[in-house]
Amino acid sequence: MSTPEPVAERHSYDVVVIGAGGAGLRAAIAACEAGKRTAIVCKSLFGKAHTVMAEGGIAASMGNVNSKDNWQVHFRDTMRGGKFLNNFRMAELHATEAPMRVWELETYGALFDRTKEGKISQRNFGGHEYPRLAHVGDRTGLELIRTLQQKVVSLQQEDFLEHGDYEARIKVFGECAITELFKAGTEVDGPISGAFGYWRETGGFIVFEAPAVVLATGGIGKSFKVTSNSWEYTGDGHALALRAGATLLNMEFVQFHPTGMVWPPSVKGILVTESVRGDGGVLRNSEGKRFMFSYIPDVFRTQYAETEEEGDRWYTDPDNNKRPPELLPRDEVARAINSEVKAGRGSPAGGVF
Repeated sequence: MSTPEPVAERHSYDVVVIGAGGAGLRAAIAACEAGKRTAIVCKSLFGKAHTVMAEGGIAASMGNVNSKDNWQVHFRDTMRGGKFLNNFRMAELHATEAPMRVWELETYGALFDRTKEGKISQRNFGGHEYPRLAHVGDRTGLELIRTLQQKVVSLQQEDFLEHGDYEARIKVFGECAITELFKAGTEVDGPISGAFGYWRETGGFIVFEAPAVVLATGGIGKSFKVTSNSWEYTGDGHALALRAGATLLNMEFVQFHPTGMVWPPSVKGILVTESVRGDGGVLRNSEGKRFMFSYIPDVFRTQYAETEEEGDRWYTDPDNNKRPPELLPRDEVARAINSEVKAGRGSPAGGVF
């Protein structure tokens, strides 16, 4: 007796968004508002995306704390932090549109911290000349996901009022893992026509037919032994794209956040947000030295303090002092920490203090 072939559940949409973090949800909202029937597919529970781990804030040159800040300064900081290897057009788009995206989140219901004047508060972060990070305490990513989720729910409520169906235009498929992208026809460079996956709870197969698929699957943090990333970040999206014929670019540019817990083992890999250094935290080696003063690159030297005294004064008088080197761009701080550890000046657990 032959074994019957398993039957796959089938769905048809205009757009399938794979990933339900900040980028995926915003893409799905845009597709739905453009009149496209949209599916959001995430391999964990809806709302569990790693975006919630982004504690510090959203870089946007609104000038609420220092009126000298503007998109041109933000663009310059971005290009300089990327050693001018950046895609300058993408950096420009980010710098010019970031304030509008923050205000948009506020219209969706995000509750940002405020200044005494009632404006959205902005804090200092590494590599930024002025206070630029719009934030919600130290849980900005959690608020971002909550806000975008609520926007999706509001779109579903509109659907119910108009069509009598909450999922007429946008539906979430939680705990559903995508394993392959489909392509139309037999041509190697043929257009994408959908995706194949399975339900993680039951193992049942599922097929999505769609002329457009958006990959918003996050990073590859779990490729490394120690990471602040959650279990989902195994590079699924990169593999999907590669097998579908895409070219993966700039794979060497994996950003390492310089500060995270290394001891005890139960907390190893947990993020120590950059706002800790933005609010006065310092880095010391096993000799008690604030070593970052020895690692200021020439391109940043005019902006950063060369003595501890000046660096400490910057927190209360930023207009007349230079910022401390603990707030250099992340790659500079990470390399400096690595150099100290390799030189034998690290902590017993292999980090710094």
